[in-house]
Amino acid sequence: MSALFEPFTLRDVTIPNRVWMPPMCQYSAAAEGPSTGAPNDWHFAHYAARAAGGTGLIIVEATGVSPEGRISPHDLGIWNDTQVEAFRRITRFLVSQGTVPGIQLAHAGRKASTGQPWKGGAPLTPDALGWQPLGPSPLPYDESHPVPTELTSAQITEIVGQFADAARRALAAGFEVAEVHGAHGYLIGNFLSPHSNQRTDEYGGSYENRTRFALEVVDAVREVWPDDKPLFFRISATDWLEEGGWTADDTVRFAHDLRAHGIDLLDVSTGGNASGVRIPVGPGYQVPFAARVKAETTLPVAAVGLITEVEQAEKILSNGEADAVLLGRELLRNPSWARHAARELGADVHVPQQYHRSV
Repeated sequence: MSALFEPFTLRDVTIPNRVWMPPMCQYSAAAEGPSTGAPNDWHFAHYAARAAGGTGLIIVEATGVSPEGRISPHDLGIWNDTQVEAFRRITRFLVSQGTVPGIQLAHAGRKASTGQPWKGGAPLTPDALGWQPLGPSPLPYDESHPVPTELTSAQITEIVGQFADAARRALAAGFEVAEVHGAHGYLIGNFLSPHSNQRTDEYGGSYENRTRFALEVVDAVREVWPDDKPLFFRISATDWLEEGGWTADDTVRFAHDLRAHGIDLLDVSTGGNASGVRIPVGPGYQVPFAARVKAETTLPVAAVGLITEVEQAEKILSNGEADAVLLGRELLRNPSWARHAARELGADVHVPQQYHRSV
């Protein structure tokens, strides 16, 4: 059997194959009115196409646990029941195609309140639907971003509760996998890295203090997320800084902590927390970070980062570098990548009855 099309079971959830779709923001939700943050026809068509194409797990894009937790005013959110009901339409269809529906719960931290990328993605002012970003320390992401408001201990506790409330709503919306977003320079990643966290209280300084907020979020979500459903954590394995940042060594150490707190899989990415760094981008450039976590811990991992070719993806899994692969841009280009890969490898994958003539 192809490694890429071997089912994978975490807790009581079996994912039919190892071709997974990572969270990729669409910046396409309503920014005002009663449907603010709710998925719409674009989101349904976008995710439905990848499910019909045979993708085993689809993790819905970074979804704000609060209005100020969104990256942009056009991001999805899951802080009210209107949003929950709109998500049910998507999860029902994904399940009907044999795809496991997942959702990434997120808070954008100091990188919040920006415009849509195709309009420049610049920080927005309050008169342009923007808001004041929040962070562990008053340190902006770069010169173009505003200085974030430093969170108080009470505000940190409130945000932990928002993640738990979002997880409850995600369950009600029909999701079977939840992922805590701790990567790419957003709020949880801001706390993890000494580059963005210069607090002197119990949430800053030492490794134990800098990881405290992340683990509090994980504990709060795990408490309300059913024992029979898996919980993922997405991490940037390195800030790509020579010094003063989060490192691969930190990631391996943290993976042990996450495992002890009920995380079932580490979704391993890199970067996003420090501007202006040089990243050696190339095919599979982030896979070694996932491979190291898999080799040095008992926590399952998923690899991401310019995984585009069928043979490349199969080799990553058969070599034991990861338990699954996440295809981002390639699934944007080709919603039926999984079906094409199955044909090339002589494997079976779900094909809708309406498409059987294409097999």
